[in-house]
Amino acid sequence: MPMALSRFESMLKTNKVYFFDSSEFEEIIHYYIDNGRHALAKKAVKLSLEQHPYSAMLKLLKVELYIFEDKIVDAKRLLHEIEALEPTNEEVHIQKAAILSKEDKHEEAIHSLKIALKHTNDLADVTSLIAMEYLFLDNFDKARVNFAKCVEVDYEDYSSLYNVIYCFDMDSKHSEAIVYLNDYLNKNPYCEVAWHQLGRQYMVVENYEEALKSFDYAVLIDENFVGGYIEKAKTLEFLERWEEAIENYTVALELDDPTAFVYLRIGDCFRKNETFHKAAEFYKKAVNEDPLLDKAWLALSHVFVELKDYDKALYYCKKLLSIDEFNPEYWRKFGEINLNLSNYEESVDAFKRCLSLDDKALEVWMALVDVQYFIGDYNLALESLIRAKNYYKESAEIEYRLFGVFMELGKKEESFLHLKNGMAIDFKFLNIIKELYPACFKLKEVIALVASCRPR
Repeated sequence: MPMALSRFESMLKTNKVYFFDSSEFEEIIHYYIDNGRHALAKKAVKLSLEQHPYSAMLKLLKVELYIFEDKIVDAKRLLHEIEALEPTNEEVHIQKAAILSKEDKHEEAIHSLKIALKHTNDLADVTSLIAMEYLFLDNFDKARVNFAKCVEVDYEDYSSLYNVIYCFDMDSKHSEAIVYLNDYLNKNPYCEVAWHQLGRQYMVVENYEEALKSFDYAVLIDENFVGGYIEKAKTLEFLERWEEAIENYTVALELDDPTAFVYLRIGDCFRKNETFHKAAEFYKKAVNEDPLLDKAWLALSHVFVELKDYDKALYYCKKLLSIDEFNPEYWRKFGEINLNLSNYEESVDAFKRCLSLDDKALEVWMALVDVQYFIGDYNLALESLIRAKNYYKESAEIEYRLFGVFMELGKKEESFLHLKNGMAIDFKFLNIIKELYPACFKLKEVIALVASCRPR
């Protein structure tokens, strides 16, 4: 703790009054503001102005506190007084800009900051504030230019470097970002942050080999760069180099506290490499870290479907639905698993739930119809097909199924009409549909009809 601060706090405890010069008061007030202790900052400002009533810097700190408390009228009044005495004081114009920005007058704030720029020795700080105002206006091009000026002053100003790249991203100028970063790295080649950002840009443009090289440099420069290893692992996933991806995710786990995200990514790599038991192991670690991570519960369900252990798959799918019962993707999975377990009623209910949640994809309708047909609910299957036809007017899948359902209902005329419609839309799909209605396709009249409609 600075000596002046210790004396000030001692003074508050004893109710004695000590003298501090203005620079000591500035140090004390800045400390309290920076640490969010605004009540003490106000006390310090009050005492400082009693001892130094003509100090512009102390008055400006009072303005800063006014702005924090939304006392804009008081802040403006005091600023006007200070400006009358010190029109070239950069802090006056910076605080004016802060008020204008708070009032969403960003163009006027920029004008005020440009005046400050003429009177400051700290060009980078003021330029950064100008850049932020342009960000508020969504003028990413001008914001980028100003952040880039800050980087030119200090190549280790990584905050401004990140903002330069953010502006390129917001304008979808990824090729320009790559050129900028390569130029920056020519001047500052041992900057792991820039290599990391370059890798991310190459990822966006799907140049995975160059992205991998960039992340390699990032972790070579800083072997403890967790983000570098994670991005490198993601890139290796895109290149389908699963084992190497796992190695890099593992390094990230060793360098930092384990996260559900990294466990999930490792599990995904094992699953894509068809090492399903290992995938399940890491997915379980992910849900232990974050029990509400629905992606991990869904992945566990997928894995046990792959292993044909449908009871476990169902268990994990129920966990998933307990987290989010309004996600149609999860209900679709629930329906598919129940179908494998011959839980037909549960499967029907699940597919109906998908439809009620606005997942009206053709495959959901067809899954529902096929289950209803299989358990002999032909009228319900017909009803579902008619509803589906409202969404898919020209669908061979619907037409062929209408043929099958009408045949079961003994309505041959309607049945043959839909068979003809199906063959007219997509004759080749007939080979797939034969598996659903094998008995129907053995009938002589059906064989004859198919032969007469076969494309020449």
